[in-house]
Amino acid sequence: MERVRVGVHAGDPITLAGVASHLRARPEFQLVGERQFGEAAVLVVCADVVTSEVMSALRRFTENSSARCVLVTNELRQADLLAAVECRVVSVLPRADATGDRLAGAVVAAARGRGDLPPDLLGELLSQVERLQRDVLGPRGLTTSGLAPREVDVLRLMAEGWDTAEIAEKLSYSERTVKNVVYAVMSRLGLRNRPHAVAYALRAGVI
Repeated sequence: MERVRVGVHAGDPITLAGVASHLRARPEFQLVGERQFGEAAVLVVCADVVTSEVMSALRRFTENSSARCVLVTNELRQADLLAAVECRVVSVLPRADATGDRLAGAVVAAARGRGDLPPDLLGELLSQVERLQRDVLGPRGLTTSGLAPREVDVLRLMAEGWDTAEIAEKLSYSERTVKNVVYAVMSRLGLRNRPHAVAYALRAGVI
């Protein structure tokens, strides 16, 4: 089995050494130093309290790495939950529950694209997403993917191999409208071409 490349960040050297030592001893993991975080599949971030400094560190890691994050903390404010998820935090473990096996399981799950949130945080996250859709995205005709419903319709047909004329006929649009929809998506999201737009929609899980 291929070993999971893991980076560890902690606010104090004792926690850093302890977590790193535990993960290094497991054969399924390969630890990387902070300078190699860009090569990691999973980052484990440990903090007693998620402060503004911790959130800044998470954003910095997001900018320089595609790794998913496992957050080990005693306190994560509900106001910071959505921002943490935007920084690819897929698992939150209370420090008291972060046994060796539980942490290892969370890292493996993160590497496989799965998440683990305590029930209260999961409920709050769903509520925040609902408010975001209702109060911010919905009035602008967008969904949580950043795409409007008709943009999703066009991209779905593009992914199925339909050309502009066929899409226009299927959706009862003019060909100019179809082209404008595609151009608007690419311009707004910084996408290079039609295949890139389709790939974005696939990754967002809307088609």
